[in-house]
Amino acid sequence: MAELYPMALRAACKDYIWGGTRLRTEYGQQSSADKVAESWMLSSHPDGPSVVMNGKYKGLTLPEYFTEAGHSVFGTDCARFPDFPVLIKLIDAKERLSIQVHPDDAYARALGEPFGKTEMWYVVDCKPGASLYYGFDHAIPKEEFQSRIQDNTLEEVLNKVPAHRGDVFFITAGTLHAIGAGILIAEIQQSSNLTYRIYDYGRLGKDGKPRELHIAQALDVTRLVRPTRSSQPQGRPEAVPGGTRTLLASCNIFTVYKENILNREFQAGKESFHSVLCLSGEASLIRDGKEFLRLRKGGSIFIPAGYGKYRIQGNCTALMTEV
Repeated sequence: MAELYPMALRAACKDYIWGGTRLRTEYGQQSSADKVAESWMLSSHPDGPSVVMNGKYKGLTLPEYFTEAGHSVFGTDCARFPDFPVLIKLIDAKERLSIQVHPDDAYARALGEPFGKTEMWYVVDCKPGASLYYGFDHAIPKEEFQSRIQDNTLEEVLNKVPAHRGDVFFITAGTLHAIGAGILIAEIQQSSNLTYRIYDYGRLGKDGKPRELHIAQALDVTRLVRPTRSSQPQGRPEAVPGGTRTLLASCNIFTVYKENILNREFQAGKESFHSVLCLSGEASLIRDGKEFLRLRKGGSIFIPAGYGKYRIQGNCTALMTEV
């Protein structure tokens, strides 16, 4: 039988060309690369699995741990998924990302992948005047979409949105999007790495050649309409014992709260795991009345489904994700 305990995770880091250095210098991510564009804080994806840092399963990747512990640690509400469903990242966009889109589950499974990619962005920080692309500013026909890709006028019909700290963007699969320069984001998404790049501003990759585009796939999957969700959290801040919490977004894939924690008790029931991602401050995760793990800015903890009650004490802001 699997031993259930809270697990500190080491992230897998990615050095994409548009990244900066804040994830290393401010958020404690470990990478020898010059740039740390993304850190995959909770990941069982083969392209970048997180690693368990404490206890019986120390040194195992999350996929290795799940193989040993069994899928019950996901939770009963995850039983409908073919694999662990969620991937959580921090993203430091020093430069703008390509204009891109992700497929839905049906399209992904036709390719032999378990998940498409619906995602949520929480804007942790951004420079003044930062902006991003979020869908189109009006519905367009597929023929216009294709012609604008070909003549490099796609940006003229995109929905350009100013970014502010605390904004939430829900990116349904098929929604065209691009993170702008100077934005640091926490991304909660389906466990997928399928990205179809539509336009990259003529940028060259590390090899000195233009980066690959995926126009045919983008034409297949892009929803050519305005997005329907605003950039506001789904809920309002509410006082709870030992802190405040705000529902950022909830869907049939994940539910995410922003937790401002002083002394909060949580319970990981049999229904779902908990993921705790610390965005600021420090706190202790208390087990059996004693400090079990220290939680600092940039720290990620996985609590298996069925673990039961635990307490976080200190002064921190964290994202709590469950299914």
